[in-house]
Amino acid sequence: METMTATIDRMTADTTALAAETPRERAVRYLLAGTRLALGWIFLWAFIDKLFGLGRATEAKNAWIDGGSPTKGFLTFGVAGPFKDVYTGIAGAAWADWLFMAGLAGIGVALLLGIGLRVAAAAGGVLLVLMWTAVLPPETNPFMDDHLVYAAVLVVLALVNAGDTGGLGRFWARLPIVQRMPWLR
Repeated sequence: METMTATIDRMTADTTALAAETPRERAVRYLLAGTRLALGWIFLWAFIDKLFGLGRATEAKNAWIDGGSPTKGFLTFGVAGPFKDVYTGIAGAAWADWLFMAGLAGIGVALLLGIGLRVAAAAGGVLLVLMWTAVLPPETNPFMDDHLVYAAVLVVLALVNAGDTGGLGRFWARLPIVQRMPWLR
């Protein structure tokens, strides 16, 4: 019975807090939710395009579902800088393909649903920093590029619980496993 009471109290506190927010706070909350959805779509689209070879970044003949490798082309021909040998060495490896694709799909789905944003931010941050190191130095700036900006945005989205607006974040946060392990939030 205490658990039900605590849940009701938490839901009441959430409702009261939302009712007391200013129009600016509400606008920021929705802007961050929109940013979360947009970034989630970027990750999920990359997964879908590489999986099916829809012709945007991946030609149909290179689709993963038809035996293509989502890592081979870029890691063989697109990398530069001090880590070039590391990346060309793993180009096309089955474990790298699976890890990369699972990361894109998992991060994208988590962001779109608004659940597990802390895990998605950590995994996405690692993936984006690795992608940044694959092209050092960036083409148009001595060190900064969109990969680092996206990584920072992921952290912000997780810190402000951006999945609570327009997502399943509030529901997710009330699950017993997430209550026991808040890092899953």
